[in-house]
Amino acid sequence: MVAPSTGTRKTARFEVYISTGQEIDGRDARDVFSALDFGLWTLDFRLLGMPANFNDLLELMDKLRSPDGCPWDREQTYATLAPMLLEEAYEAFEAVEEAREGRPNELCDELGDLLFQIIFYAQVAKERSDFSIDDVTSAIHAKMVRRHPHVFGDVNASDTATVLLNWESMKAEERRAAGKTQREESLLDGVSSKAPALMEAHQLSTKAARVGFDWERLEDIFAKLEEEVGELRVAIQTHANSQSEADHTQVREEIGDLLFAATNIARHLKVEPEAALKLTNRKFRRRFGYIEATLREREQTFDGTTLAGLEDLWQEAKQVKD
Repeated sequence: MVAPSTGTRKTARFEVYISTGQEIDGRDARDVFSALDFGLWTLDFRLLGMPANFNDLLELMDKLRSPDGCPWDREQTYATLAPMLLEEAYEAFEAVEEAREGRPNELCDELGDLLFQIIFYAQVAKERSDFSIDDVTSAIHAKMVRRHPHVFGDVNASDTATVLLNWESMKAEERRAAGKTQREESLLDGVSSKAPALMEAHQLSTKAARVGFDWERLEDIFAKLEEEVGELRVAIQTHANSQSEADHTQVREEIGDLLFAATNIARHLKVEPEAALKLTNRKFRRRFGYIEATLREREQTFDGTTLAGLEDLWQEAKQVKD
């Protein structure tokens, strides 16, 4: 960007003050020159690559929601932001695997998007006089200190299992102190029923395992898995004979039981099943994309290719490094 000639001198002064760390009338040069008016536009130098901190994001959101800010941002509410919050969380989740494979930039970007959604919600809440971002940070800070008495207090917890057991006990005590009803005092109340099913299953079984309700050996879960496969086969055959809705419902339940057992295998192996399935989904996308690209190169179609031919292409795709 080239500024009009009237701003050249201002730009030079800005660079000198910033590079030398000078103050102007006792104020930080970054504050004085954070926005320079060049006549045709106002240039915010914080948007040109200078490091921005948490307060800068708060100021940015306040500006976006102000009367002279962005019409779209001003229109957002708790309800309209909810799908975007979920989307950004999933995109950050997806980016974790990229980071594990040595490509962390996307995760950095997605965490920023997720953080911005949190700030967005806090701004809307402040305008409604519900709470502020300071309330959010204070609450989570206090909770983490309270939930780590083995770090900030005199409680002894020498292993992870003890830490997690103490964590659940403290959560239960907090619910009682908050006056929750008896119905809400289940160990599983903290698991959202709105979470993706695999994630919910993983969290449910994890919480149950913390109080000893778990298989002792991995082999026992594999036996359970085989049992569920057998029950599913029976349910499929029963439905094939009856074609009744009730028997089809039983098939669905048996498939659910099979998936739940597989989730427990993942948990025992310290694998997050949602992330594992995401990996498989990505792998399938890449390999299927290889088939599509190959067919296009050969000027062929799926309809004109035999299943055996597609299987050959699938095997070729498997040899391509993901």
